[in-house]
Amino acid sequence: MLPLYADIILPLALPKRTYTYSVPESLASLMQAGVRVEIQFGRSKRYSGLVERVHNDAPAYAVKPILSVLDEVTVVTPQQFRLWDWMADYYCCTLGEVMSAALPGHLKLTSETKLVYNKAYGDNFSELDSDEYLIAEALQIQQEIIVEDARKILNKKTVFPVIQRLLNKGALFLREDLQEKFKARKISALRLAEPFRSQPDLLREVFTELSGKERQLEILMAYLALEKRQPFVRKQDVLTKADVSESSLNTVIKKGILEKYEREVSRLSGYEDDLVEADELSKQQVRAIDELRQLFAVPAALAAGISDSEVKPDVYAAKSAGTVNVALLYGVTGSGKTRVYVELMREVMKQGGQILYLLPEIALTTQIISRLQKVFGNEVAVYHSKINTQERVEVWKSAAAGKPIVLAARSGLFLPFQNLKLVIVDEEHDSSFKQYDPAPRYHARDTAIFLAHIYGAKTLLGTATPSLETWHNAQTGKFGLVEMPERFGGLELPAMETIDLREQMKNRQMQSIFSTPLLENLQKALDNGEQAILFQNRRGYAPMLECEVCGWNAMCRHCDVSLTYHKYTDRLRCHYCGYVQEPAKTCPACGSGKITFKGFGTEKIEDELKIFLPNTRIGRMDLDTAGTKSNLTALLNDFEERRLDILVGTQMVTKGLDFDNVALVGVLGADALTKFPDFRAGERAFQLLTQVAGRAGRKNKRGNVLIQAFDPKHPVVQEVLQGDFLGFVDRELKERFEFKYPPYYRLINLELRHKEPKIVNEAAAFYAKMLRQKLGDRVLGPVIPNIARIRNYFGQNIMLKLEKSAPVLAGAKALIRHTTEIMLGRPGLSQVQVAVDVDPA
Repeated sequence: MLPLYADIILPLALPKRTYTYSVPESLASLMQAGVRVEIQFGRSKRYSGLVERVHNDAPAYAVKPILSVLDEVTVVTPQQFRLWDWMADYYCCTLGEVMSAALPGHLKLTSETKLVYNKAYGDNFSELDSDEYLIAEALQIQQEIIVEDARKILNKKTVFPVIQRLLNKGALFLREDLQEKFKARKISALRLAEPFRSQPDLLREVFTELSGKERQLEILMAYLALEKRQPFVRKQDVLTKADVSESSLNTVIKKGILEKYEREVSRLSGYEDDLVEADELSKQQVRAIDELRQLFAVPAALAAGISDSEVKPDVYAAKSAGTVNVALLYGVTGSGKTRVYVELMREVMKQGGQILYLLPEIALTTQIISRLQKVFGNEVAVYHSKINTQERVEVWKSAAAGKPIVLAARSGLFLPFQNLKLVIVDEEHDSSFKQYDPAPRYHARDTAIFLAHIYGAKTLLGTATPSLETWHNAQTGKFGLVEMPERFGGLELPAMETIDLREQMKNRQMQSIFSTPLLENLQKALDNGEQAILFQNRRGYAPMLECEVCGWNAMCRHCDVSLTYHKYTDRLRCHYCGYVQEPAKTCPACGSGKITFKGFGTEKIEDELKIFLPNTRIGRMDLDTAGTKSNLTALLNDFEERRLDILVGTQMVTKGLDFDNVALVGVLGADALTKFPDFRAGERAFQLLTQVAGRAGRKNKRGNVLIQAFDPKHPVVQEVLQGDFLGFVDRELKERFEFKYPPYYRLINLELRHKEPKIVNEAAAFYAKMLRQKLGDRVLGPVIPNIARIRNYFGQNIMLKLEKSAPVLAGAKALIRHTTEIMLGRPGLSQVQVAVDVDPA
């Protein structure tokens, strides 16, 4: 029998693609591509590697044996391997880095992995074998051990299979996988108590009994009126409609006429929330569905002739006889796009296909989760970073078993689908779809298009503010385009106007950070019993603490940025590395006591509002107050239940929030959005302003939007004001073409980092010189980035502007890999870090 070998992928940033190990005869029958094995790498480190290929080709070097096999069946499919290969090639990173990002924690074991006892498992170890029992017992006593401790306990070198079995049985966690379990959001609802629920005729006697009790009668009539047109009745709706106190309602409940119960409900996003229980589609939705059916008419297998090396994110859009594989659903905020998705998903499910529904931030989109679960029940699986290890294992297995719908953040791209037929990328423009650190620095939208190509599936991109790349692809015919220009129910888009802050200051009409018109409109909304949202894309109280005498300001010890003051904690904090210090009382440079705060964030807005609107209930939604899902849930519940009047927030408030009582949206810092030093600043500003404006007046009546700006005539602000997306796109694309930016050129950003500025400067100069020898003036830089030092690492940036040519792009990436190897081999430069970002967002 010929010796057997296996090529193993390790979850590390290693220069070689795979490493070859020998297969002992005792493990030969278990060896197949896609299973995990325990291997030794280096002198003593052990890892769970992934078998990519089994063969008989002996390498030219001495090989180590595989120690054990961890899986009876494959955990990674051929399609996943194909996706990983494409990502490593396209995003210019190693296959090990892709594997590390793709596999959930429970599938990655190393010598340093910490094992944590799962108290929920209990102390009944009767189902464990002897090895499992010893580890579980040790964990019960010590709560936490490392893999090396497990080896000593069992007196065995090979312990990964034992740990994996305990993981599968739920007896332990891995330290990096401890996460808050996802919980559905519930509100108080009302229903008829028995026997009235099953025998409504008995209510006649109740009406007679309540004839002299006006408030109780109004409560019952309000409930019955709401019940006719709603799938369930919220307690708050009854109180509002009947205009009574909660004590009157409690009297009706005590009499056994109504009863209160907890109901799972949706929280976020558009008008579609009310459409869930209704089968009826609007004319616009019917037309959009028909157009998408026509675009997607021919199976995507027609693209099968394209090789992976030729496929780039915007190339997979093969067309034939008017059909496409990728389509953009461009609909204004509140147009009912989600209802269109639901209809298409039903059709795919009837054909036995799977659907991947991608969302930019899962914590802000629990409405969609609740909505789809109400429509499709247990056919929906949810996958994101907030679910615990056991749930992640279940979703991974259910996707492999053909679960029809997976709702996920960008990590859902790595699941082992069996029959994927439709990929929906909701809010495709959102920057949260881009992975920034660590590698692979991929964009989920573009990767989703290639994933769909692998499976022969269709991709649907949905948004009210398309990215310029997507819009360009739709206009040039690479993507199909379906438009939904009207809000559901014929509601008008909000009325928008700007407030010139220069004029306000000149006429002394500013009241702290608020203009007079904004405060007047806030008061008017509150007087009408309506709610408001205020948007400022900066958290904290003030972004700078400055001395008025000498100009000193408080800077981070580890980064070249000013510290932001947070009044709630009375601390200065760095938003890049987390460094914290107490605010100075006197200037450390000149000794002056004249230290003031400059600028304002969401915390200051909340604080100042309490002065001008003292009786107003105010909530703040930013990373400080809504950093955990439980805090976010409570905050959104309070606002939806109208226990808050004004919600102040960062860009979190722009993402799919939908509250039917919001009459006013105020933007306090529009200038900071338009003047950010980035070629995408105008695009992001247009998207953020349009999206936050879309939160106003979505259900009952037309809303109002007020934008405070020192430069209200800025083109982007004016285009948002007029709702002129086409005008914005036309102007912006002309500038992009003139200055060689996407979508006409491809960008690759290289960031070199080191703790010594002299070393990183030398490395960057050498790196740029090497690139210019082949690429010429396509190479820009090196330059010092906007923030020169982060976490004590100094940076230098090099930008490549490349024609949209596959050979040029492939050549540039090969040159980057070659140059990195040469640079790291030079004396003194081996510790320089190189971060490659293809298609920076």
